[in-house]
Amino acid sequence: MLRLVNVVGARPNFMKIAPIVDEMRRRADRFEPLLVHTGQHYDDSMSESFFDDLEIPRPDINLGVGSASHAEQTARIMLALEPVLQDFRPDWVIVVGDVNSTMAATIVASKMLVRVAHVEAGLRSRDRTMPEEINRVITDALADLLLTPSRDADRNLLREGIAPEKIRFVGNVMIDTMRRNLERSRKSNVLDRLAVEEKSFCVMTLHRPSNVDDKQTLEGILDATAEIAERLPVVFAVHPRTRARITEFGLDARLASQPRLVLTEPLGYLDFLQLYSNSRLVLTDSGGVQEETTVLGIPCLTLRENTERPITVTEGTNRIVGNDPERIKHEALDALDHPAPTPRVPELWDGKTAQRIVDAIEEQTRG
Repeated sequence: MLRLVNVVGARPNFMKIAPIVDEMRRRADRFEPLLVHTGQHYDDSMSESFFDDLEIPRPDINLGVGSASHAEQTARIMLALEPVLQDFRPDWVIVVGDVNSTMAATIVASKMLVRVAHVEAGLRSRDRTMPEEINRVITDALADLLLTPSRDADRNLLREGIAPEKIRFVGNVMIDTMRRNLERSRKSNVLDRLAVEEKSFCVMTLHRPSNVDDKQTLEGILDATAEIAERLPVVFAVHPRTRARITEFGLDARLASQPRLVLTEPLGYLDFLQLYSNSRLVLTDSGGVQEETTVLGIPCLTLRENTERPITVTEGTNRIVGNDPERIKHEALDALDHPAPTPRVPELWDGKTAQRIVDAIEEQTRG
C-alpha cells in the first residue's frame, strides 16, 4: 500500500489534483491518499457547493497558513507541513502547479527524504521576475518524478540537466477536469444572467501585477477593451486585486460609462467554463485559460510578454500580445476578422492524464 500526501495551495490546484485523487481512490487496494490544503489562498467561493458541484474531494487537512509575503508564507507552509509528513509517513508527496505551496512542500519532503512527484513539471516562461518561475525551477530541481504536460517541457528539463529516467510525459491534467465538467457546465444560466448570446461576446480576465498595479498600464488595457467592446460586448470577470486597483486609481466611473463592457464578480468554475466556452474571443493573463481555450478552439489573446505554455501558441489558438493598447486592439480585431484554422489539440490532452500520472507513480515506485 502506497501512502501519498497530495498538496494543494489554491483553488486552481484543486482542479488539477481532483482527478488524480479520484484515480488513486479507484485503486484503493494499492493507494492511501491524503489531501492537504495549505490554505495559501483563502477563497470565499470554496464553499460546500464548490466541492459538490465539481465533485472535488474535500481536503483531509487544512493548514490554514493564509496570506503573507512570499518568504513568510513559504516558511509558514514548511513549518505546518513538516509534522503532517512526520505523522503520516508517506511514500510520496504529490505537488501540482507553481504556487508557493508547491515549492514549500517539495523542500520539506526532500529534506525528509520523501519522494516528490511534480505535476505540470518543466513549464518555463524564462522570466525570473515571475515568482511562479522561481517556484517551478526549484521544484523541478528537487523532484524525483517530473510529470510533464507537453514535449517542450521534457526538453526544458533535459536542458537543465534532469536525468531522463525522472521525466514522464503524461499530458495535461487540467484538461481532465475541463472535459469531465464541460457538459455539466451547460446547465449554468450565466449567459442569461449576463444578457449575452452564444458566440457574440468576448471574455476578459486580468489579475497579474504587471497589468493591474500600474495605473497607466491598467488604463491602457481598459481603453483597448472599450474599443473592442464597440465591436461586440466584453464580459470582464473582475479579480479582487484588479477591483481594488480600479477603485484606487479612480477608474470606476470610466468603466461604468461603457454600456457594452459587462462587469461581473469572479465566477465559479462551471459558470466560467460555460461563459468562455461560448465566447468568440478571450483576453487573459491566466495560464490555465490559455490551455483550455486551445482545446476548445477559441481564440485567446494573452496579455503578457511571455508564456510558460508555448504549445498553446504553436499548436493552439493563443497569441502573446503583451499589454500595449494598440497591439491588443489590432490583434483582437484580427482574431475576430480572420479566425485561425481549426487548431490541433496537443498530444495527450485527452482527459486521461490522471490515469497516466498514477501509473507513473506506481512504476517509479517499483523501479
